Amino acid sequence: MINRKQELPLKDDSSSLFLQVMITIAVFLFAVTLAGVLSINSMLLNWNQSILGSLTVQIMPVNSIDKDKAREETLEHQNKAVRFLESRPEIEKAVPLKDEQLEKLIRPWLGDGTNIGDLPVPRLIDVKVKKGENINFAELAEKLANASPQASLDNHKLWLNKLIRFADGLKMLAMSILLLVVTIASGAIFYSTQTSLGLHKYIIEILHMMGAKDTYVAQQYAKRTAYLGLTSGAAGLALAVPAIFAISRLAEQIEGGIISEATLSWGSWVLILSLPLFSSLIATVTAYYTVKRTLEKMM
Repeated sequence: MINRKQELPLKDDSSSLFLQVMITIAVFLFAVTLAGVLSINSMLLNWNQSILGSLTVQIMPVNSIDKDKAREETLEHQNKAVRFLESRPEIEKAVPLKDEQLEKLIRPWLGDGTNIGDLPVPRLIDVKVKKGENINFAELAEKLANASPQASLDNHKLWLNKLIRFADGLKMLAMSILLLVVTIASGAIFYSTQTSLGLHKYIIEILHMMGAKDTYVAQQYAKRTAYLGLTSGAAGLALAVPAIFAISRLAEQIEGGIISEATLSWGSWVLILSLPLFSSLIATVTAYYTVKRTLEKMM
């Protein structure tokens, strides 16, 4: 059998190496940035589910020279607040934090071996709000203060809104980077293809004289660029996956639980792992229409 040879020597094209490097770098940056965007979306979703439906009630410690008496009075105020909250129809449950939980919360600031019995530490009550309930927080805080003068209400909205705005800002920045990466990669494919067309101008003229159409030449470039886009995209992805895991491992070392809410689901990983196909598609379409438009001007 006689294999048909490709008329255009695109495999030996000097612009191919440049294009491979550019696509590899572009897919690497795109994958890492996309993982960041998907992680931020996951973090925002987890915040909305776990925080917006909850409240925190703080019981300020009673000041007294007698520590045991002050502790008892503080716990009494806590019990009053719990009874009041449990009587409210919009509250699902109110659970006061135990000493062990409070010690765990203050350990990052005060270190190990801290005994909260020796310190005037506020008591905390974790309050779960029923789904779909619209709460008048000002009214609830006022009635809570009447039931327990040492109690104050925190609905997390103030600091949570600041975090959400910050996360949204990061997401917009990441989306801008994604758009910039796609634009640069498309531009590199465009100019690389034009350079290759210039190198093979005389061969293309001979093909035209033999009856070849612009579509035939464009298809050859598209097939070659699709292969380069797929292989280079796979190389970029192979570099990006370890980087994503390394960044994730560093984020896990941050205490406080905020960053740990940023996770990648199976769907997110499928999207990330499909980037070589996406890069191949972008490369194919860009190369095809670049050849078509350039030949229309040249011939």
